[in-house]
Amino acid sequence: MTAEGKARLDQLVWVAPDRMSGQPCFKGTRVPVQVLIDHIEGNSTLDEFLEGFPSVSREQAIQFIELAKDNLLSCVSS
Repeated sequence: MTAEGKARLDQLVWVAPDRMSGQPCFKGTRVPVQVLIDHIEGNSTLDEFLEGFPSVSREQAIQFIELAKDNLLSCVSS
């Protein structure tokens, strides 16, 4: 991951051993990012995820998906 990507990730996700057993969560929430991934894998829409977890903003979720996409694409294209 590039330094720019790491900086973007740091703005979106926080990790603390004393919060949610150290799981990466959307910054400012107690919602693990894994929950978004699980919803996508289960064919839920982004709107359904956001309805269930209103503390996560649409912008946070989209930025996380974009960052994951960018990193995956850089892995397969290098």
